[in-house]
Order: sequence, then C-alpha cells, then structure tokens
Amino acid sequence: MSELLTTTLSHLRALVAFDTRNPPRAIDTGGIFAYLRAHLSGFECETIDHGAGAVSLYAVRGAPTVLFNVHLDTVPDSPHWSADPFVLRVDGERAVGLGACDIKGAAAALLTAAAASDNDAAFLFTSDEEGNDARCVSGFLARQTGPDTVIVAEPTRCEAVLAHRGISSVLMRFRGRAGHASSAQAASDSAVHQAIRWGARALEHVASLAHARFGGLTGLRFNIGRIEGGIKANVIAPSAELRVGFRPLPSMDTDVLLERFRSFAEPAAAEFVETFRGPPLPAGDVAEAESRRLSARDLADSLALPIGNAVDFWTEAALFSQTGRTALVFGPGDIAQAHSADEWVALAELQKYTETVTRLVAHGHA
Repeated sequence: MSELLTTTLSHLRALVAFDTRNPPRAIDTGGIFAYLRAHLSGFECETIDHGAGAVSLYAVRGAPTVLFNVHLDTVPDSPHWSADPFVLRVDGERAVGLGACDIKGAAAALLTAAAASDNDAAFLFTSDEEGNDARCVSGFLARQTGPDTVIVAEPTRCEAVLAHRGISSVLMRFRGRAGHASSAQAASDSAVHQAIRWGARALEHVASLAHARFGGLTGLRFNIGRIEGGIKANVIAPSAELRVGFRPLPSMDTDVLLERFRSFAEPAAAEFVETFRGPPLPAGDVAEAESRRLSARDLADSLALPIGNAVDFWTEAALFSQTGRTALVFGPGDIAQAHSADEWVALAELQKYTETVTRLVAHGHA
C-alpha cells in the first residue's frame, strides 16, 4: 500500500466516523468541518452555516484556477449493514463505511493532496447534497466568487463525466367524491382512478420519447415513486396523492415536460407542484449545452483525465454549469455501491484518485 493511499485511508477513517447522515442533517460548523480545517494548513478557510444543517467550507490557498467540490453528507444507514457503518473497514481490496464511496473518499484524498505540496488550490466542502433543501452550492454561487472551472466529486470510477440528466420532482393531489363503491361512477368521482388514468397517459408519453438522444443518453427517465389515497375497497376514493420524478436529457425543456404532464390529468389535478428541480449537465439550451460540453471535454483533456460516458444520475455540477462555469464530474467509486448497505470504494480507485488530485495540485492545475 502506497504512502499516499495510507494517508487517504487515515483521513477517510476519521471522516466516516463523523455522523453526517442527511436526513436528519444534524451537522454544525464543528465536527467534521473542524477536522477539515485542522488539516488544511496554509489555507484561508471560510465556514458558513446556511441553517438546517447545511454547512459549507470554502478553503483557498493562493490563486487557483480550478475548484474541487465534494459533499460530506451521506444517506441514512439501513438495518442491513453487517457492521457499524461509522467504523471504516479495509476488507481485501475495498474500504467499507458509510459515505466511503459517496463521497467521503474524495474528501479524504483532497486532504492528502493539500498536504503533499504548498501549491495553489481551492476546495468547497458541503453538507447538504443528499436531501431536499440544498443551500450550500447555491449560496456559494450567489456570492460570485471562486474559480470558473469546477471539478465535482461523485462516484464516476475515476472518469471525467461531461453530461448527465436533469431532475424534477413533482407532488400531485387529486380530489374525488366519497361514496359507496356500488354506485355508478363518473370519471371524476374517484381520486384514485384519476391518478391511475394520469399515470397511464404519462407512461405512454414517456415511451414516445424513447429515441430522444443527447451525448450517449437516451430517452426520458420517469418514475411514479409513491401513490397514496382512498379509504377501503367499498368506498369511492375522495383523495389521492402521487410523488413523481423524471430525469430529462440536457436537450429537453423541463418546463415543457411539466406542462405536458400537467395536461394529462382529466379533470385537472387539485394540486400539481414541482418540489425540486436540478438542471442537466451541461445546462442551457441545446446550443449552449453542446458548447459547454465541449469546454468540459477540453478541460478534461488538458488535465489528462480519462473521459467516461454520460450518466443518468444527477449532480451539483449542473448548478455550476448553469452559471456559465465549466464543470465536470470526477471521483472514485462506482455509483452502484452508493447508498447501499456495506457501501464500499475500491482501494485501487481511491489510490488512482488520490494520485490524480495530488498531481493536479502539485502541478498548479488546482
């Protein structure tokens, strides 16, 4: 095991031990952020509490040209973990622990890279990526500070990802009229029937977009994630609620999609509210998105980062791209391991990522 990897694993062991689950996002400016500040010698560190457990740390040394961004929060652990999720285990060729893959391994490697030289570097650590009500990156961008080039750490198997889908989450509520199920029903009587008919129309529309393409991505990802409603089998349902999510291609207009989905409700839904939106990567209309993708490709080439395929999952790189910054996603680990019980990152990828970011900082590319 190399000295670089040994150092990164030492940091990762410490970072995994901090409880940064989101929810409940019981995170403050001490704890994991105090650990980071203690290991960023020579950096000017600005820690901001954005409220509700959303904390950011912007660390700068010199006049860097590239910003590294990594989130420190994790999803909640499940009952299926085989051991304490807050104790890092090195098991063969893997490091196992909550957040080891997504994405505390990258944070640990950045601390290793920061100590390996005294060259210019900029890091933005955040604590609110994994849940709703994210505040850190938007707060940072509102201040219009930092480099115009950004590398966002997420599990990409140490390949530069230049494009991914956007994301939109929607809450829908339907209203019907309670009555005995033996009665003849009009189309609007049962809220559950309204919801089911809406779902059928929505799925049919999604199927019609199966051949749309952008940067290796195909079609519209769509999911009816939750349906609640009704009382019992012999009562006409007076209300129903749906939670829906879809992930458009960078070339798709989210507003147009929302209006189309809204129109499938007959009668109109009692409530149709977008609860979260994340733009695609790259952001912008088709021409802007392609221009930004090419800029990100040139960045990856200039930094000697291998370029991977576009991905279906969403990252906060899109928020940076939306402001006109050149952004790509690059980190250790496989997204298939993220959010899973006994989450792990391969030591070989942790080694590769540590070597890469150490090289970038040492050669003045950070």
